[in-house]
Amino acid sequence: MGRQDWVPPEQWFASLPSVCVASNVVLTDRDDNVLLVKQNYRDHWAIPGGVADEGEGPHECAVREIAEEVGLRVTLDALLVVQWIPANGEQLRPFLAFVWDGGRVEDGASIRLQEEELDDARFYPWDEAAKLLSPLLAPRIPAAREARERGRTVYLPGAGRT
Repeated sequence: MGRQDWVPPEQWFASLPSVCVASNVVLTDRDDNVLLVKQNYRDHWAIPGGVADEGEGPHECAVREIAEEVGLRVTLDALLVVQWIPANGEQLRPFLAFVWDGGRVEDGASIRLQEEELDDARFYPWDEAAKLLSPLLAPRIPAAREARERGRTVYLPGAGRT
């Protein structure tokens, strides 16, 4: 390949496909129930979290979103799940979602809802929690539980929209 075939880095990077990055955090109570939030702009419940800001790493997004959504400061223990969700329909770009282990919410910790986005937050048993999420996101619950038990990240190749 000669010099005439060389593409400047800014042009090459601009030509690459883009992807949205999202992060969620699994938090449990003393009875090992999973914290879910009820978003006011969707019909289903969700694992707390959201989409990364421009230039924000997935781990930074996770910590920020938990502080914003439920008012908790967390230290991420491990990466539990990575889910790939290809573009589909009105979702123009693919999503790469990270699900982190935020550990146990201490007894007496105060959950403060981000009222602009959330209507409720509750702890649910793992099996019940999976049934409350959208069909696309529901596999994250058993995958997160498996990852916690086995001590290794689970990869979910998804299909559809977030």
